Amino acid sequence: MAEEKRDYYEVLGISKGASDDEIKKAFRKMARQYHPDLHPNDKDAEAKFKEVNEAYEVLSDPNKKAKYDQFGFAGVDPSYGGGAGAGAGGFGGFGGFGGFGGMDDIFNAFFGGGSRSSNPNAPRRGEDLEQSITLEFMEACKGCQKSIKVTRMERCTDCNGTGSAAGSSKKTCPDCKGSGQVRITQNTPFGSFAQTSSCPKCGGTGSVIENPCPTCAGKGRVRKTVTKTLNIPAGVYDGASLQIRGEGSHGINGGQAGDLYLNVRVKSDPVFIRRNTYDIWTELPITYAQATLGDRVSVPTIDGNKTFEIPEGTQPGTEFRLRGLGVKRGNRDERGDHYFQVVIEVPKGLNKHQKDLLEKFESSLTDKNYKKRSSFFDKIKEKLK
Repeated sequence: MAEEKRDYYEVLGISKGASDDEIKKAFRKMARQYHPDLHPNDKDAEAKFKEVNEAYEVLSDPNKKAKYDQFGFAGVDPSYGGGAGAGAGGFGGFGGFGGFGGMDDIFNAFFGGGSRSSNPNAPRRGEDLEQSITLEFMEACKGCQKSIKVTRMERCTDCNGTGSAAGSSKKTCPDCKGSGQVRITQNTPFGSFAQTSSCPKCGGTGSVIENPCPTCAGKGRVRKTVTKTLNIPAGVYDGASLQIRGEGSHGINGGQAGDLYLNVRVKSDPVFIRRNTYDIWTELPITYAQATLGDRVSVPTIDGNKTFEIPEGTQPGTEFRLRGLGVKRGNRDERGDHYFQVVIEVPKGLNKHQKDLLEKFESSLTDKNYKKRSSFFDKIKEKLK
C-alpha cells in the first residue's frame, strides 16, 4: 500500500477554493522555506520540499487539479489506491511527474527566471538573494559606497564546477546508458502503464560522478561569504529595494548568476525629515523680534546653511520653501524642495527691567497691530448679540 500522504491543499497551506495566483504564491513561499540550498543535509527539509513540489505540480495543472478534487490521490496517482507501483517518482498513464529533477525545474522556472525545461544539463540561473542594509540619513540623501557581506553559492574553483575531483571526470551512467531516462512499467487497477522518467541514479544527466570533489562534495558549487563594495544611489529612501544584478548565487551548468536585492532602511535625523519622498522638511526656531521686525536667518539644508530673508510680521507656523534643495529624484537631475516652518520661541526668565520694557512696548500697541486678535473678539461679540 502506498505511503500515507497529506492533502495537497494542506501542504501548501491554502483552501480548496484558492485561485491560481494564490496557489502560485503559496508554492513560492513554501519552496523558498524548504529549498535544499538553505538546508544542506537536512533530510526533513528535503522531504518537505519534494512534498511541496508534488502538491504544486497537481494543483497548478487544471486537469490534474480537477481529477484530484473529484477522486483524491487516486485521480492523479493510480498506485495510491492499490496495486504495485513504481514509487513516488511516477504517476502512470495520467501524465507522470517524472523524478525530483522535474520538480526542481519548476522551482527554477519561478525563481531563476528561465524557461521550464526537463533537461538537467541545461544552464540554470543562480538563485536571487535578499538582505537588508541600513543607511545614515545623509548617506541616503547624497548617495554613498557601502561594503556588505554576501553569503551565496559560488562555483567551486577546485573542480571548476564539474563536481569531480581533480584528475577525474564524470562517467556514463550505467543504468540509463547516458540517455538520462529509464522506462518504468506500472501495474494499476486500470491496467499496465509504461512511463519514461528521469533516471534516479544520475538525476537525468546521463552521467555520474565516481570521484566527487572533496571541496563541494560533487555539487559543483560551495557556499561562500564575500565582501562587496556597492554604489548606493543618491535619493534612495526608507523601504526601497535595490536590485544589484549578477551578485546573487552563481548559476549551474554555465547559467548566469542571480541578482541581489537590498531592502533599504534609513535612520532618522534629529534635524531633517523626508516628506513626499524627495522633499526635506525641518523646523526653524526664531525670536519674537525676528518674527516681528523681519531678519536674515541661516537655514540648515542637506547642502549646508542657506541665507533666507524672514519677512516682517511673520506668524508662528508659517512655512517657507527653498526650491531645488531637497533630495535627487532617482536617475533624473531634478531635486525635491526644502521646506522649513518657523517656530517663534517665547523668551523665559526675564528680569524686572526686561519685563518693564516689554510692558511698555505692549501698552504702545493697538488693535491695529493685532488683526487676528481683533477679528476674533469681534466675532465673539457678534455671536453674543
